[in-house]
Amino acid sequence: MSSVTTAIIGGSGSGTLLPEMTVKEHIELTTPYGNPSSPIVHGFYKDQSFYVLYRHGMSHTLLPHKINYRANIWALSELNVKAVVAIATCGAIRSTLVPGSLMVPDQLIDYTWGRESTFFDGTDGRVGHLEMTYPYCSQLREVLFLAAKNLDVTLVNGGVYGIAQGPRFETPAEINRMEIDGVDVVGMTGMPEAALAAEKSICYATVNFVVNPAAGRGNHAIGMDEIKMAWESGYEKLNRLLAETLAIANAGDPMTSDSSVMLM
Repeated sequence: MSSVTTAIIGGSGSGTLLPEMTVKEHIELTTPYGNPSSPIVHGFYKDQSFYVLYRHGMSHTLLPHKINYRANIWALSELNVKAVVAIATCGAIRSTLVPGSLMVPDQLIDYTWGRESTFFDGTDGRVGHLEMTYPYCSQLREVLFLAAKNLDVTLVNGGVYGIAQGPRFETPAEINRMEIDGVDVVGMTGMPEAALAAEKSICYATVNFVVNPAAGRGNHAIGMDEIKMAWESGYEKLNRLLAETLAIANAGDPMTSDSSVMLM
């Protein structure tokens, strides 16, 4: 079993994630739930050893509602991963968040449906209920903010991540409803990923990378050129944050999730 205990789950635009990473190996794993989205990359970046899993596949071919989240988290758990930083591009509902902003949410609202969302599905005779008062790992969130402070990178502390079903974008009316619900940013991939990680006792935190105003919040319709431009202009800052986070996390003790499963 590898001694590597930290991993990054890359989202949209992750083809440019950590471009200076030295790849040691690609790990092919099968799980009881099928194959993960991609081979798991074991690499090094600025002397830090870690894993990368590309949520949408190596060539970005998997839509958000078609991702095998259970296989992804199971595979990382089998590699003894204890902490995961998940990157999630999103649209901003909160007016103070502009393209290029980085936010570490502390709460989420799940608007998805029909996704395989738990390892406790009754097939093995176990019934478990996940307690998620704190859906994101407080220890890893603290590491992210320490890394941001060390680099003088602005990182918004706290907010609500709303996870839509996708793959279509939301209507302005849906965004208005989400704002009433208290949502600050909206994306398509944060659940069931966070819950599954918690079920496997993985310390999991998300960095929301704002790439556009949410529907109806800008002065024009959402366009892919706008999203790509925001990603390309901001990924260098995100990469520095990830590298510093890995350095701090790897130097410390293994972290544990704030959530737990209650078995019946």
